[in-house]
Amino acid sequence: MDNSKQPDNNPSTPHPGKTMGGGLPLIEDWANYTLSADAIDIWKTLFHKSACLSCAWGTGGQKGGFTNEVGETLQRCVKSVEAISSELQPGIQPHFFTQYSVTDLQQLTSHEADKLGRLTFPVILRKGDSHYQRISWDEVYNLVETAFKKPSDRIASYSSGRSSNEAAYLLQLMMRSLGSNNLADCSDLCHRASAVGLKTVFGTGTSLVSLESLKASDCVVLVGSNAPANHPRLMNELIKIRDRGGTVIVINPVEEIGLKKFASPAFPLKSLIPGSDIASLFLKPHPGSDLAIFVGIQKSLIERGLIQPDFLENYTENWQTILQQSQATSWETITDTCGVSKEDMETAATLISEANGVVFAWAMGVTQQLHGVETIFSIANTALMTANVGKLGAGLMPIRGHSNVQGFGSMGVSNILKKEIQDALETLLGRSLNPIPGYDARSLIDAADDNKVDSLLCLGGNLYAANPDLTQAKRALGNIKTVIYLSTKPNLGHFHGLAAETTLILPVYARFENPHKTTVESGNNFVRLNDEGKTHLQNADLVSEIDFMTELAHRLLGDSPVDWRKLQDTRYVRKLISETIPGYEKIAHIDETKEEFTISGRIFTEPKFPTASGKAMMQETPLPTITLPQPSEFGVSGPFSGVVVALITGRSYRQHNTVVYRNDDPYRGMPHRHCILMNVEDVTKAGLNNYQRVTVQGDGGKLDNIEIICGEIKPGAALMFYPEANILMKAHLDKRSQTPAYKRVPVLVYNVDH
Repeated sequence: MDNSKQPDNNPSTPHPGKTMGGGLPLIEDWANYTLSADAIDIWKTLFHKSACLSCAWGTGGQKGGFTNEVGETLQRCVKSVEAISSELQPGIQPHFFTQYSVTDLQQLTSHEADKLGRLTFPVILRKGDSHYQRISWDEVYNLVETAFKKPSDRIASYSSGRSSNEAAYLLQLMMRSLGSNNLADCSDLCHRASAVGLKTVFGTGTSLVSLESLKASDCVVLVGSNAPANHPRLMNELIKIRDRGGTVIVINPVEEIGLKKFASPAFPLKSLIPGSDIASLFLKPHPGSDLAIFVGIQKSLIERGLIQPDFLENYTENWQTILQQSQATSWETITDTCGVSKEDMETAATLISEANGVVFAWAMGVTQQLHGVETIFSIANTALMTANVGKLGAGLMPIRGHSNVQGFGSMGVSNILKKEIQDALETLLGRSLNPIPGYDARSLIDAADDNKVDSLLCLGGNLYAANPDLTQAKRALGNIKTVIYLSTKPNLGHFHGLAAETTLILPVYARFENPHKTTVESGNNFVRLNDEGKTHLQNADLVSEIDFMTELAHRLLGDSPVDWRKLQDTRYVRKLISETIPGYEKIAHIDETKEEFTISGRIFTEPKFPTASGKAMMQETPLPTITLPQPSEFGVSGPFSGVVVALITGRSYRQHNTVVYRNDDPYRGMPHRHCILMNVEDVTKAGLNNYQRVTVQGDGGKLDNIEIICGEIKPGAALMFYPEANILMKAHLDKRSQTPAYKRVPVLVYNVDH
């Protein structure tokens, strides 16, 4: 086990970064993976009929490993290959947990934890013990059964999008049957603002745009996304839009090089070597101020008579109020709030008005703000004013970061159950369900911190490291009596998110190894079918999530009104899904037909929406007040040189959620994970220097020995990598979605003067 740590105390060699995204480094990465010692297994998995493990733009399923939902081939990206390679690591040896104590394991980074290999047998950490110990599955089931025979308000679950629709459905059905709505999910920490915002305006909480519709657009407005690193397949669509004469408007405080120029291996002659231009216009707002940009675009459209009043009259509610709000907001207030010029916003408005079809897309740069839902309202208002909803080639498209995180929401994994699903489940169970909302991801941590949770089942994910305020997260999880982790590989949560009495780590199959057929849902509402598979691990003592869930539910609930052990055959789970989940009717026959499908009632090619009136419900979006505290408010004693900035936390290149595959970020010029990307103006004004080591302090904690890297980022903003930077912040939440504001964290960057 490698316990080496970055960084040392010497400045890095200057690390200028790349001149474009993608390119030959991607080919090199492909070669490193697919010509390695594991090449045969990697290629087998690439061609296995199962959906990509990475982002919700991934390919695969019954159309083949390299094929997307519209039948295009050669659609795999490096992120997919690195995720496969990570799951194909050798298994952890039987002596490993005997050799290394929990204290030893707590010294690991996320990258080092992932490199330990695959979990191959269940282990337990009991109160007072220093080491995890191997445990039998009979003991596991007895312990978990006892743990979940607690009052319903004191049991909870947490989940991630790594698993299947079937496992998600069984999880929520078991928890509801036990009387608990404490179904926290990783989406609570990332895209819940998307679901809340879209549901409020349009009556549906997912993308309104299919891949076919995106291909018919001639303008994309991309907000708060580093798609070149996190959703590379989307870049191919942006290149095609530019090639057919369309435009791409990028809004991001960080001038990601791949959003300016990207070299795609999918187009070897015209793109791979020279690169393809992406952004027609690049706007860099202050972090957390995107809402103001869209109000500015609206104001420009109204002033120049470029809105569509007939569309607004026929297909929207409350449009007059929204127009009045935009008109009444002064340009000075707008530009001061967002830090973008009136001229640039007017240019954006012109490009939008000249397009035949505009797709508005965003990622967590929008949702992880204090005003995330209102920002989505503002995006929706802009789309509606220009009649860019409810037709082919136009609409709103949240970009999901995990391959099946949207599927978990569709299956009802939420602390608040949709009325139509609740009614169907009550019919299935023959009784009323608990109507009281349960804990989402943040309220779960707060409840555990208050000693209100006895037992927690984690279906994938990394609840500890994904949270803000890692100090609180560790303390809160430490108050729970029993924590159960179902995972394929070790992560930081297994070593820091330890229960008060019993912590269990239970090894499960990767998606392409599952002994069951399963399904997943893409970010554009397309359902894929995964074939059964086989693990490469020899003599591994694994369990499928389906088998674990059904066996536990049988022990807790018996066999009526649900025959839980019958549901070990996932065909019967899909039958229940078809009967209880709106839009999923076709899944009942997917085993026979192999027909993957777009979920009904979500993609809109005409402006009729599932709201009470059938119209879009436009929402007011008052501009937020965005300020930074003074340096004196951070309580640093003695003289120092420093500056307060709005910190953005983000993934590095070759990182998936909290899993780190590589420590550096060559595209941003950041040579290791203990860096802070800053604008040279801020560094100079603060009396600091490029490559200097500094302290970064927030309201939750501080990090020492952080290296300054000057780069292309908005003055007043900075960027660091999560999960490491999560220690800096307390949990400040969007009041509508309860999503933490990871994308605007006031921090003091300083060096003590000697």
